[in-house]
Amino acid sequence: MNVVDDLLQVMAALRDPERGCPWDLRQDFHTIAPHTVEEAYEVVEAIERGTPEGLRDELGDLLLQVVYHARMAEERGWFDFEGVAEAIRSKLIRRHPHVFGASAARDLEAIHESWESIKAAERREKGEGEGTLDGIAAALPALARASKLQRRAARVGFDWPDHHGPLKKIEEETDEIVAEIEGGDPERLESEVGDLLFACVNLARHLGVDPETALRRANHRFEERFRGVEAEFRERGEAMAGQEIDALEAAWQRAKARLRQCSGGAEE
Repeated sequence: MNVVDDLLQVMAALRDPERGCPWDLRQDFHTIAPHTVEEAYEVVEAIERGTPEGLRDELGDLLLQVVYHARMAEERGWFDFEGVAEAIRSKLIRRHPHVFGASAARDLEAIHESWESIKAAERREKGEGEGTLDGIAAALPALARASKLQRRAARVGFDWPDHHGPLKKIEEETDEIVAEIEGGDPERLESEVGDLLFACVNLARHLGVDPETALRRANHRFEERFRGVEAEFRERGEAMAGQEIDALEAAWQRAKARLRQCSGGAEE
């Protein structure tokens, strides 16, 4: 027995109706789904941290999610873990004719076009429709889904020629937000803020920046700087709450400078 088979047996034991774990027996696809999403993000975080052991552990946690869903599907007679593995094996071979088939395509653009063509054919076979935007998961994080919608639309020419278009659009959307602030309609204001965020994603795409990664790293920088501001006031025996905005801004700039120095000038 190999380690994967052993893992599958452990999962089966946890779900055993008579001797299994009460918590595991209560779970279904819907209750496990949030854990699956969370584990995927923890894999990304481990990659960002650059620790091999952490990445190994988080990949194991993500694999458990696949094993969990496959076990519940097997209990319903739908498919098992082997079926999941076979499905992805077949898909990889089918989508890489330049490796496993007769295609001679070697440059990245041709390979990408082939990949998308094969995926479109797969969607048609599944009856998912032939629209340009069909098959984009609604459950994707909003930034990631916006980027994917824009890339799909760009394939049929619905796109700016360069980054200047999105930049101008951001200016327009900002002006519209200002107008809606004065108008006082919460729903319209939400709509305009959404349009601004969508335009920012478009700019990121044109600049070759992944918006999800960019925002995640911006969150990390904010957290580090904010903690630095807190630490400064704590060391001075002062409460951060109630400080004048000028004092907070000055402390913020000092925190940025300290982090920039620690990172060898890479902190922006």
